[in-house]
Amino acid sequence: MVTLTFYGGIREIGGNKVLLEDSGTKIFLDFGMSFGRRGLYFEEFLTPRVANGIGDFLAMKLIPDIRGVYREDLLTHMGRKPEEPEVQGVLLSHAHADHANYISFLHKDIPVYCGETCKHVLEAVNEQSQRSIENEVVDFKLRPLYRRDYRKPPVKRRFKTFRTGDKIRIDSLEIEPVHVDHSVPGAYGFVIHTTEGDVVYTGDLRMHGLHASMTDDFVEAAREAKPRVMITEGTRIDRGRTGESEHRVYVKSKKELFNNSKLSIVDFNFKDVDRFRTFYRISKEVGKKMVISFKHACFLERYHSDSKLQVPDSRDENILLLKPKRLTGTYIDEDYTEPYIKKRLGYPNIVTAEEIRDKPEKYMVVLNFWYFNTLIDLKPDGGVYIHSLSEPFNEEMQMSFDRMMNWLKFFNLRFVQAHCSGHINGTDLKELIKKVNPKELYPIHTEHPGMFRKLGIKTRMVKEGKVYKL
Repeated sequence: MVTLTFYGGIREIGGNKVLLEDSGTKIFLDFGMSFGRRGLYFEEFLTPRVANGIGDFLAMKLIPDIRGVYREDLLTHMGRKPEEPEVQGVLLSHAHADHANYISFLHKDIPVYCGETCKHVLEAVNEQSQRSIENEVVDFKLRPLYRRDYRKPPVKRRFKTFRTGDKIRIDSLEIEPVHVDHSVPGAYGFVIHTTEGDVVYTGDLRMHGLHASMTDDFVEAAREAKPRVMITEGTRIDRGRTGESEHRVYVKSKKELFNNSKLSIVDFNFKDVDRFRTFYRISKEVGKKMVISFKHACFLERYHSDSKLQVPDSRDENILLLKPKRLTGTYIDEDYTEPYIKKRLGYPNIVTAEEIRDKPEKYMVVLNFWYFNTLIDLKPDGGVYIHSLSEPFNEEMQMSFDRMMNWLKFFNLRFVQAHCSGHINGTDLKELIKKVNPKELYPIHTEHPGMFRKLGIKTRMVKEGKVYKL
C-alpha cells in the first residue's frame, strides 16, 4: 500500500513537507519552513525558545508531531526520550528555506538526497549565516542538557547528491530526479516509482526563465511515466502570462544603469545565479565595477566551482568586495571575527564605502535592504536603485517596503522595479499539467487549490495530516 500525508504547503506558499510511504519505506518530499504559519506567532524579537528544543515548534504546529524523525538532543531538551529514525530519507527539491530549512530538526541518520548544485547553495548559506536552531541544514551543533557538551564540533548530516540522469534507490523505491528551471540553481522535480504506480513531484518550477528546456525535460519524463499521482506547486495558478522574462530584466536594467551618471544600486537574491549573470553582464557593458558583499562571495565561489554554471570567481577583474564597518569602524583586520570575512581579507579586490564615494559613477553596488545603513557611508546624492525582487505580498513585507522607500527618498535614489518570478504562471502550469496527464492531482504550495478543479482531472483538496491512499 502506498500513502501520502501532507504536513505543509497546504493553502500556503511554501512549507512543503510531504510523507510518502510504500511497503514500509518512508521518505519526505522536502521539509521546509512555513513562513506564513511561523509569522502568525513569532517575529524578530519573539522567537521559538532554543531551551525548549523543538517543543515550541511542536506546540504551535510548525512541525508535525510524528515518531522517528527528530534529533535526539532536541527531543531530550523537551523531556522526551530519543527515538530511532523511522524515515529512510528526504528528497530535497531545491535550497530555498521554505523547502529545506526544517531539515535542521531531523535525526542525523536520516540522509538528505539533493542535486550537487543544491548542496553548493546550502554550503554557501551555512558559511555566511549566523547559526540558529532553524538554520542547521548542512550540520548542527548539539544542544545537550549539560553545558560542557556544547563545545563538541558540529555534527555533519549525510548528503547523497545527484544530477539529471541518475537513479536513486531508497529501499524499495526507485526515484528519477530531473532538473527544472527555478530562481535558484540545482532545482529538481522527481518521478517516484511505487508499487501502486508512479508519483510525480514538481517542486518549484517555471517556463519563462532562461532554462525552460530543463523544465521541458522534466515534463517529458513525467508524461512518459503515465503517473498515478501528480503533486504540483501552484504559487501563481491565478495569474496569466505577463510577458516577464530574464531578458526583459536585462533590457530595462541596462537602460537605467547606462543613463545613470551617479551611484547605481541593485538588489536581487544572490541565490539566483541567472539574475547574477544578468547584472554582471550589464556591469561590464556599462563600464561599472560590480560591488558585492563578503556574504555574496560565499555563493559566487561555490557557483564558480561548478563548471556547468559558468560564473566568475569573486576575485574576477570586474568584481569588488565591499568591506563592512565593524567594531572600531576603521577597517583594521582585528575588527573582523566572522570566519567567512577573515579568510577573504587578503583578497586584492576589496573596496570601502569611502572609496566608492569618491567616484560613485564607476560602481554598481549590490545592496540588500537589511544593509541599507551602508548608505550612510556611501552618501549617495541621487542615482538609481533597481529592485530586482518580488513586490510585497503581505502586510509585513509592505511595512519593510515602505521603510525602504523612506531610505531611497532620503538619499534621492530613484526606484526602479525589474523582476522575473521564479514560479510558473497559471496559463503555463495548466498546459504543463495537461501534458503530464496524471490520473489524480494534489495541488500544494498554493493559496488557490480550488482553481485546479477546472482542469478536468480528479483533484484532491489536501488536508493537513490526512493519509491519502493511492
